[in-house]
Amino acid sequence: MKRLTIVLVMVLLAVGAFAAGSVEEQTTIGISKIVAHPALDAAEQGIKDELTALGYTDIVYDVQSANGDMTAARSIASKFKADNVTLAVGIATPTAQALVNAISDIPVVYTLVTDPVGAELVPSLAGGGGNVTGFSDLTPVREQLELLAQFGDISALGHVYSSGEANAVVLAEMAEQVCRELGIEFVPATVTNTAEVRQATQAIIDRVDVVYVSTDNTVVSALNSLVAVATEAGVPVMSADPSSAEEQGVLAAYGFDYYIMGRATGRLIAEILEGADPNEIPVQYLTDADDLVLHINLDVAEELGIELPASLIARAGKIVENGVLRQQ
Repeated sequence: MKRLTIVLVMVLLAVGAFAAGSVEEQTTIGISKIVAHPALDAAEQGIKDELTALGYTDIVYDVQSANGDMTAARSIASKFKADNVTLAVGIATPTAQALVNAISDIPVVYTLVTDPVGAELVPSLAGGGGNVTGFSDLTPVREQLELLAQFGDISALGHVYSSGEANAVVLAEMAEQVCRELGIEFVPATVTNTAEVRQATQAIIDRVDVVYVSTDNTVVSALNSLVAVATEAGVPVMSADPSSAEEQGVLAAYGFDYYIMGRATGRLIAEILEGADPNEIPVQYLTDADDLVLHINLDVAEELGIELPASLIARAGKIVENGVLRQQ
């Protein structure tokens, strides 16, 4: 009887082990955002929607926001590492840097990163990042500033940017170079957090004809403060982020549709979940002209007394008129 009992126990243990081995491991994706604002939220939603469309319906998402705090971004990265997530996603440069610095044994995918090489996420545009790859959203600064020239004569351009965001610093340098080539005075003001955006804008607003906002997470998070100061002074604002512009009194915005970039990032994540090696995947870009969106606010133009060329209005993909946003 004792021998029979031992045999039965061993059989039950074997069956249990087989059953446990047959259960698929749960796929968990950790998503770290530097802040919550429309562009980053759109990218997050795009990632989820694309993976769902591709049949990944059982993924568990751990979505965290660092609220603009790099200490929090590092804590989130440590959490993902300790939780052994299947894959980690960094939306925007600071959170992507925190993930890359903390995690080396699971795939890390970045998106909405201006300069992944300069941010030391990957060694080159050709790839070779080990467990790291992703999408760059290098915004077309020259095209944006040349578009501004169609609004009227511009002799001085104001630019508020975060000195602590690598992507913002790169874009400020690019904007300054383009202004120099176009014969426009570049008037910068730096901030270290969102609370400083209003005061920084006030410091330069009387010296500029227009304010340009790049894909700077710190400044975009306080875009309402910047726009309020500029509007009171009668100065138009152009943004590189059409998503955030929809809710603000920005005259124009020209840049990527971040929901589309999120969908593209979702496809990249699916490739990696299916076995693709991140080390062999080069830096990804959106290359279709349709991925760029021109947003025009005719209500703001009327308030500021600016008459926009009909050709520019016809080119816009999104227009706000009489308080209503429409696509064309």
